[in-house]
Amino acid sequence: MRHIFSAVISFAVLFFSLNLTLAQESPTELYFSLPDSEGEIIETEKVNFYVQEAVSGLNSPWGMAFLPDGRMLITEKSGNLVMVENGEVHEQSIGGVPEVLDFGQGGFMDVVLHPNYEENGWIYFSYTKPLGENNHTAIARARLNGHELIDFEELFVGDPPMPTRFHFGSRIAFDSNGYLFFSIGDRGVMNLAQDLDNHAGKVFRLYDDGRIPSDNPFVDEAGAKPEIFTLGNRNPQGMVTHPVTGEIWTNEHGPRGGDEINIIRSGRNFGWPLVTHGINYNGSIITEKTEMEGMEYPLYNWTPSIAPSGMAIVHGDRYPAWNGDAINGALAQQHVNRIEIDYDNETGIHEERILQGIGRVRDLRVAPDGFIYVMVERMADRSARTDGFIVRLVPEGTTR
Repeated sequence: MRHIFSAVISFAVLFFSLNLTLAQESPTELYFSLPDSEGEIIETEKVNFYVQEAVSGLNSPWGMAFLPDGRMLITEKSGNLVMVENGEVHEQSIGGVPEVLDFGQGGFMDVVLHPNYEENGWIYFSYTKPLGENNHTAIARARLNGHELIDFEELFVGDPPMPTRFHFGSRIAFDSNGYLFFSIGDRGVMNLAQDLDNHAGKVFRLYDDGRIPSDNPFVDEAGAKPEIFTLGNRNPQGMVTHPVTGEIWTNEHGPRGGDEINIIRSGRNFGWPLVTHGINYNGSIITEKTEMEGMEYPLYNWTPSIAPSGMAIVHGDRYPAWNGDAINGALAQQHVNRIEIDYDNETGIHEERILQGIGRVRDLRVAPDGFIYVMVERMADRSARTDGFIVRLVPEGTTR
């Protein structure tokens, strides 16, 4: 069901539509130097830019985080944590990472800094943890000391352990109140997403140290997992904190059709598999229903699927014509997907497909330097796992 936005959202509409100077100027310190000359200009509906390669030679990269000192961390699905410093990839991976099961769609997934990273040094990870013959998504944190992780703490392990190789999620984000959010998909068993006694097909909320907030929506419900914040989420692989409202937004994979953008709010049921715009991969019907009383309708859905992964809300002074738009990676359709938002009615109103054919876009971020970084896990050839790369989109005429 749609819900009316608060006055905060109305302010967001004003902010984005008028491009007020509340957008902070991007810092002059860059993670990568600008090239001596601009590359080929890519013309889009509202912003012209060129593509600058930042990192290459990655092995199925999955997530990225930008340290305030100019370094960059990259997870590779196989279990490596890569550091980029002064524009160069360190030959040796960072030590002290947890044991990771690179299995099916699982592996080493997201990496996110604590909002107060400069004070406490915490870095958060999602990964597939081996559990005997089974496995599940886990969340942990650690600090970086030189080229080694220290003070490792495992905060969460999904339950029950499962043997399946699908739908691990998993993205991480902190909302404006400092709560830790993360996603886990339905693990390939769709009906689990509607049951509160398991950690599949849901978004979760914890304190930054793994404690469970007493006001989580199902914390007092008998048999329910108290970490659950929303349910009915098939497999969210994009998650971002909205830069104005502080709320958590996600994108998630549908089956064949029915990929979605959603705003994550306490106790909401996003319907999977009782409602969906998609069908099974073999063409059979999952449900005839696309909406139902008590189920959230998506802010936007893609049918046919684009297979979304990675998400950002554009903000800052580098792409003013895109401010407030949701940008999403597309794995299957291999592009950057831009959605314009009608904030008053909580709906996507226009789609643009950018950089079509670039490869399988696994993640994208608006970095502290204000640029959009796009991570491509590999090209269309699924057998090639060492051609992953990251580019940034540099607006035409950029000089700093």
